[in-house]
Amino acid sequence: MSVSVYYSARRPAPLTPAEAAAVERVTAAHLAAFPYDDEESLYLYGDPGPEPDALLAGSTKLPRDPDRLLPVLVHVLDAVTELRRALPGAEWHVHVDDQDVPWEEPEGYGFPGMREL
Repeated sequence: MSVSVYYSARRPAPLTPAEAAAVERVTAAHLAAFPYDDEESLYLYGDPGPEPDALLAGSTKLPRDPDRLLPVLVHVLDAVTELRRALPGAEWHVHVDDQDVPWEEPEGYGFPGMREL
């Protein structure tokens, strides 16, 4: 059984050209800095889905290796945090399987104590 992080954003206004470029920059920077070549990283679907006002959507399968799980989770949630900040006014839904990932300023997405380990 696998565990995945799912992320999606929606809003009535479509992406502006500047926002689309920001999404590309965040995605490229995340992929370049991702620590494991053999694990899934941030993945945005080509089609954000049938949901009304969908801007983007994606998912990342988390590793089974406990030594890699937290670094991958932190890396992906940090990238999703950057994406959220690049898309003002969007409504976000970020969850690990059926558990919502909380948003807190100034850290962004994460679980309590996640970055303290």
